[in-house]
Amino acid sequence: MKTKFGVADLLIILILFGVVAATLYPFVYMLAVSFSDSTHILKGEITLWPKGFNVEMYKIVLHDPRISSAYINTIRYVLVGTLVSLIMTSMGAFAISKKELPHHKLFTLLIVFTMFFSGGMIPTFLVVKSYGLVDSLWSMVLPTAVSTWNLIVMRTFFSAMPKELEESGKIDGLTDIGIFFRLVLPLSKAVLATIGLFYAVGIWNNFYSALLYLRNQDMFPLQVVLRNIVLQGQINSANVSSVGGDNLVVDDALKFTTILVSTVPILLVYPFLQKYFVKGVMIGSVKG
Repeated sequence: MKTKFGVADLLIILILFGVVAATLYPFVYMLAVSFSDSTHILKGEITLWPKGFNVEMYKIVLHDPRISSAYINTIRYVLVGTLVSLIMTSMGAFAISKKELPHHKLFTLLIVFTMFFSGGMIPTFLVVKSYGLVDSLWSMVLPTAVSTWNLIVMRTFFSAMPKELEESGKIDGLTDIGIFFRLVLPLSKAVLATIGLFYAVGIWNNFYSALLYLRNQDMFPLQVVLRNIVLQGQINSANVSSVGGDNLVVDDALKFTTILVSTVPILLVYPFLQKYFVKGVMIGSVKG
């Protein structure tokens, strides 16, 4: 059967190309500016391709001790936070996916309630402080450990699993915990990879928790350091003056370089999880 290609299809393709162009252009422009010489930036000659190619901005950024320290902190937060979030979310989702759970509807309602109402910033801060978590790794992990939306998606995924799987596990003498860890999780790679990616990106971009709970600058994540650099417009005044004569232009290149350095690593994770991404989201959202 031959597929017809009409005006509507052409319009959709043009719109999608427009969306792609609008999405990619800022990254391409920042990349071009970050690799360009300050003289060409000053003249406004940079569009989609760098001119006067140089990597001085990247040397400044990557050799700044704040950047390296923030990278290490962010990687720690992402690894620990994603692991904790996946464990808590998957265990909670598996529990409420069982309709035989006592007060199943009540627990589900209470969980959904948190999507629309929360205690607020001050009560949350007081809770974190009362547990002595301020200025610690756990203040970046535990307050945002479980996303209600992710939990519901994962619960729907677990609900779609065949009952015979659990029955076979119980026949073999497995407890509910054994069934969860030995049968359910190995068959849930798609949804775990998808939800894990959501959590990892959220933690990587999280600067709000750091502003609330961290006082020690040595524990700041990359996004807070990036925010400070963008606001201050410089990393080191001596380095800035040695790169170019016009500080404003160099500062712009420096900001773009810092943004790229902080964004590219998390973007590189997507290709490795792409095969799980669509499958995990679709399976977790088809059934209610």
